[in-house]
Amino acid sequence: MQGVILAAGRGTRMRELTEPRPKGLLEVAGRPLLEYTFDALPDSVDEVIIVVGYLGGMIHDCFGGEHSGRRILYAEQEPRHGTAGALWSAKDALDDSFIVMNGDDIYARDDVARIAGAKDWAMLVAETKSLKEGGKIKIDKRGCITDVVEGKHDDGPGLMSAGVYKLDTRIFSHPLVPKAPGSPEFGLPQTALASADHLKIPLEAITAKSWIQITSPEDLQKAEEILAENH
Repeated sequence: MQGVILAAGRGTRMRELTEPRPKGLLEVAGRPLLEYTFDALPDSVDEVIIVVGYLGGMIHDCFGGEHSGRRILYAEQEPRHGTAGALWSAKDALDDSFIVMNGDDIYARDDVARIAGAKDWAMLVAETKSLKEGGKIKIDKRGCITDVVEGKHDDGPGLMSAGVYKLDTRIFSHPLVPKAPGSPEFGLPQTALASADHLKIPLEAITAKSWIQITSPEDLQKAEEILAENH
């Protein structure tokens, strides 16, 4: 199986930390975030395509063409127009089913293994007690995703996308879908759902047991504390 790691963005909310390096190379406990992404990949993934953009040469210099026995390829995202656009940048290197992961969050290996083992398509979702904004995920009684609602929400409990997917090359037969009406960014949750609906493929929601989201400098310190507690 192939894996796609999305690592093209600068991470503007990290402020000055990403001026000298891309977000995926920011460190937690002395290791770059992308190292944790590789660690979370199941053994079934033997080839990885890293989608790079901002300071992508630094990522190439750090990881080269192989990591932990896995071959690494690189795809350049230009222009940088959302997570679905990033996946489309890797289109020519993909040949069957694959996992897609954000390269700047920290995931549990068991969660990614459950995604990889899904029967059809799947998306990792996370439960939150306070969903104020972002992509709110709605599911049906079967546990399949029925809607992704972007924007501001009522600050109550809900499900949000955690940025890990199992898909296959059939997704590329469907047009890219904007993250929200009028948005210049194409969202992977929105595109995956629209494609799944069109192709009559169930899009299973798999709830994360552990997900450390990194969106601000403060999250790097929180991540170190969480990892220290778990070891």
